[in-house]
Amino acid sequence: MRAITTEAETPTGLVRRARKIDRVLAQTYPDAKCELDFDNPFELLVVTVLSAQTTDKRVNLVRPTLFSAYPDPKAMAAADRAHLEQIVGPLGFFRAKTEALLKLSAALVERYDGEVPPKLEELVTLPGVGRKTANVVLGNAFGIPGITVDTHFGRLIRRFGWTEETDPVKAEHAIGALFPKRDWTMLSHHVIWHGRRVCHAKKPACGACPVARWCPAYGTGPIDPVEAEKLVRTEGPN
Repeated sequence: MRAITTEAETPTGLVRRARKIDRVLAQTYPDAKCELDFDNPFELLVVTVLSAQTTDKRVNLVRPTLFSAYPDPKAMAAADRAHLEQIVGPLGFFRAKTEALLKLSAALVERYDGEVPPKLEELVTLPGVGRKTANVVLGNAFGIPGITVDTHFGRLIRRFGWTEETDPVKAEHAIGALFPKRDWTMLSHHVIWHGRRVCHAKKPACGACPVARWCPAYGTGPIDPVEAEKLVRTEGPN
């Protein structure tokens, strides 16, 4: 398989190639969605904050205990710090994460009457909430399109040659210009799922990649189909 090059690619050609890749990824991962479990916007906001420097699966394991004890911002803002630290302890950085949850919950109670605001400019003013977390919440809890630039997304958009931006905000705007706004949330899921399962950071499974023919980084990992297939995960990392 010979991958494309992007040296003479026009802006229109880039848009077409990017959208083709997304269409193929959508077909490859028809069940793509947020891999964090949640029942409401507050839960999604909290588990997204907790997911920093750990895996979604680990966060999902502590979620039932966490929200059984502290089901809403008012309850969590008044939580016993030691008890909260004990619950989030398995996720690492438990003191910092406990502090973040206490401050976040208190801010929701004080500023928004215990409700998660459905606006980016308000979400990013909350303690511990950046654009990435805000876009996760907007897209998955409120149905408001947003692009989630996590480590997987950032790595793949550069490998795909969609942008050279390394700054998450600049990357978000660059990719947003290539796709209709209605596609932003699912685009994020497609790319992140692919990054977790096939296009790994250190050794991507290039020979088993469904979008290899449109990827200028083809050959970064093994191109032999048998060898590459051994690298493919059927689900995200633990």
